[in-house]
Amino acid sequence: MSHPGGLVFFRTANRDRVVDWYREVVGASVWLEQPGCTILAHGDFRFGFCDADPGDTETEGILTFVYGDRAGVDRLHERVGDAAREEPHVNEQYDIYQFFADDPDGRTAEFQTFLHELPE
Repeated sequence: MSHPGGLVFFRTANRDRVVDWYREVVGASVWLEQPGCTILAHGDFRFGFCDADPGDTETEGILTFVYGDRAGVDRLHERVGDAAREEPHVNEQYDIYQFFADDPDGRTAEFQTFLHELPE
């Protein structure tokens, strides 16, 4: 059976801590456990964390989580607590409501909703 789509992987020296944060705070679930790697799912979004030596943790890029409305973004802002970099706000350039936070590795996580209808 094929699974159309894709995965994004990041190396981390703190896999258990990072996976726990995305599961407990963001609400992702474990999609697949592999030797040295955990793949998480949040809706249709699949992303994984693989064991790395200290100093080899990858923190580039942004993991963006999309919600159906502002209330969903606001709920996540409450859940991430001190990890949030800012208050949720409208970004007029992209017509979204959003905020950024830092995961336990210092990687950027964005939580947003679109303020307009999206194409199918």
